[in-house]
Amino acid sequence: MATTADLDPRSASFHVMTKPTGPACNLDCAYCFYLEKENLYADPVRFRMDDTVLESYVRQYIETQATPEIHFAWQGGEPTLLGIGFFQKALELQRRYAEGKIIHNSIQTNGTRLDDRWGEFLARNKFLAGISLDGPQDLHDIYRRDRQGKPTFDRVMRGLSFLQKHGVDYNTLTVVHRRNAKHALEVYEFLRTAGSTFLQFIPLVERLAPEGSPYQLAGPPSPDGTEQSAPVTEWSVRPADYGQFLCEIFDRWVIRDVGKIFVQIFDTTLANWMGGGGTTCVFSENCGSAMALEHNGDLYSCDHFVYPEHRLGNLLSEPLGDMAASAKQRDFGRAKSASLPRYCRDCDVRFACHGECPKHRFLQTPDGEPGLNYLCPSYKKFFAHTAPAMRKMATLLHHGRAPAEIMRPESPATPPKIGLQKSGRNDPCPCGSGKKYKHCCLPNGGGQKTPYKLGAYSHA
Repeated sequence: MATTADLDPRSASFHVMTKPTGPACNLDCAYCFYLEKENLYADPVRFRMDDTVLESYVRQYIETQATPEIHFAWQGGEPTLLGIGFFQKALELQRRYAEGKIIHNSIQTNGTRLDDRWGEFLARNKFLAGISLDGPQDLHDIYRRDRQGKPTFDRVMRGLSFLQKHGVDYNTLTVVHRRNAKHALEVYEFLRTAGSTFLQFIPLVERLAPEGSPYQLAGPPSPDGTEQSAPVTEWSVRPADYGQFLCEIFDRWVIRDVGKIFVQIFDTTLANWMGGGGTTCVFSENCGSAMALEHNGDLYSCDHFVYPEHRLGNLLSEPLGDMAASAKQRDFGRAKSASLPRYCRDCDVRFACHGECPKHRFLQTPDGEPGLNYLCPSYKKFFAHTAPAMRKMATLLHHGRAPAEIMRPESPATPPKIGLQKSGRNDPCPCGSGKKYKHCCLPNGGGQKTPYKLGAYSHA
């Protein structure tokens, strides 16, 4: 797995989350951190990627990737606002510049604008779709409202029906917030019944910006902990609730749904137990290989660090590969492990957590060192709770058997030590997909928003 710490413009791979509409969206979700990115562009702008930026991006992204398969991720804002024509143009450019490489596309959508035309287009062009769904109607509609304040659940479910009707590969992305976190099994069973077999649970953690800031929400904390303290928002999940949420779902999943329902955090935890390294950036030792591209060609270090100080440049004036492999971006990626407090370095579950996302590391450790993750109690609880089952599934995989065998009465062989072996390119992928590692998780570069298994997870 490549990280930006290892990037070389001539040989490395990296991932870009593309925002062709910038922050523009037809919804006004109360918890959305990206809507206010409009403030980055003071003058009135049209949040639409123009043809010049699109062509330059497609050409450079393909040329600079060292892998035989290229993954384009379209997000927003709401990318379907651009219409099917924009994506037809993107596909034409991909074919023009592919030079024998295999091109994959994924799109993350709120689902409210999907119809038969979109379903047919996405299916015909083999897009992987991610659809945002926070649970059953009463939980989904708490925060996910449109610009007129109207609920969106019925429109989202209608959009989902078009994906299912046309056989589009899709997953569901569920934001775990203050309210739905207390209804873990209700959320899980709803998503399962709705037909989702690939689930992402994203913990909602946002802080209020200090008075006088142009933003409502505070930016990421500084590594030295010197930034002004900011309270978490009323919709942010509580650490104890999030840990319990994950454990309750895991307990249901591990006795019934292994190999049938795929939950991203369970899969990446198992990959870490296998010693293969984190398959999502938040649980990798370092980060930095997953960047965000704005509608005008501006490249930022990360989707959660879209602030002026983390702007790497613009692809119309600076080569994309050079920005991705720049010293600034390498330092950004290495800072994740370099700033990890001693309290975390000595933690028993560090191998599975690595301090999670730097965006959430704004608390102090018990001995007063900055950089403790707000969700630390969540992950300590979850990783400890799931350890026995993870050991058994890792053992099964090490013996060439399916993790789903854990649901049988007989137990696997002696559990392996943590990190007993790394996954080789030709070994079975630790995620349990049945594919070779080189054809499954290895090409993804470990990005949080990258499909963890090809054809499984879209970008969150």
